Amino acid sequence: MRIGMLAPISWRVPPRHYGPWERVVSLLTEGLVARGLDLTLFATADSLTRARLAAVCPRPYSEDPTLDPKVWECLHIAHAFERAAEFDLIHNHFDFLPLSYSGLAQTPVLTTIHGFSSEKILPVYQKYNTSTYYVAISNADRHPSLDYVATVYHGIPLDEFTLRTDPGDYLLFFGRIHPDKGVVEAIEVARRVGRRLMMAGIIQDRTYFDHQVAPHLDGDNIRYIGSVGPEQRNELLGGAYALLHLINFAEPFGLSLIEAMACGVPVIAYPRGSISEIIRHEETGFIVNGLDEAVAAVQHISELDRSRIRRHVAENFSRERMVDEYIEVYRQVLRKYNTC
Repeated sequence: MRIGMLAPISWRVPPRHYGPWERVVSLLTEGLVARGLDLTLFATADSLTRARLAAVCPRPYSEDPTLDPKVWECLHIAHAFERAAEFDLIHNHFDFLPLSYSGLAQTPVLTTIHGFSSEKILPVYQKYNTSTYYVAISNADRHPSLDYVATVYHGIPLDEFTLRTDPGDYLLFFGRIHPDKGVVEAIEVARRVGRRLMMAGIIQDRTYFDHQVAPHLDGDNIRYIGSVGPEQRNELLGGAYALLHLINFAEPFGLSLIEAMACGVPVIAYPRGSISEIIRHEETGFIVNGLDEAVAAVQHISELDRSRIRRHVAENFSRERMVDEYIEVYRQVLRKYNTC
């Protein structure tokens, strides 16, 4: 089976620190190569992979402002589709834009939809709904106007995360600094329970950070440490008492949740989007409604079995399971395509 894997080019594959879509692409690509599949990865030229790397964009455009995103996205996607005849299937992780190229190639295109940035992008997905194939990353993120081959949850390599049976002393916020992600809410919970809060992630909304987050930073009780890469991630997540994920939007998946739980760290989250598919209430964390319930949940964190939390990830969100399911999806798509 010859697969052309089309990654985004906002960040490197794998990302140096932030880049959830690129991280999933890397985990899946390396897992498929290990299973013996013939993979060509279309990504930035500085990407690292055991697959064949095909690149026209020299660096991630989010790391180099001299690169025009539209120019390099067009060249990058065209590069993949100009080589479409070399593959049995193109697996698109680049959102909606590559779908507009799909009718120009004879190769079937499978798109993993990593969430909907806006309802405005739906017309593209709707137009190509019957001629290409879609995978959802959670059941909650399925749009009723679209058809899906499967839901495939993200998976992570368990060996990158160390189980910590003894809880740390700080609460953790791990994600984009943006109103959607509930940073201010995490600060309020930490203040009310009297625990330190560590915050890590890229600043995606500078005004929000400057006016609503920065005034609370004191370098001790409330700390922001920037974006954290793979070298620090295991230690930071594992040292937390709990992860706070008090989101204000419908979360399509949430890699940080399964990464924290792989370390045995419970998650306290609002019930939006995919949360109930990832967290088992009162077993791997607490699904809460409002700040009062979040504060109360912190008092019950010590009652949870951290070994059981890690087992939940091993049983449901391993990279091996993700790779198995995508191989089956590839077979299913090729069967459908070859009988059309």
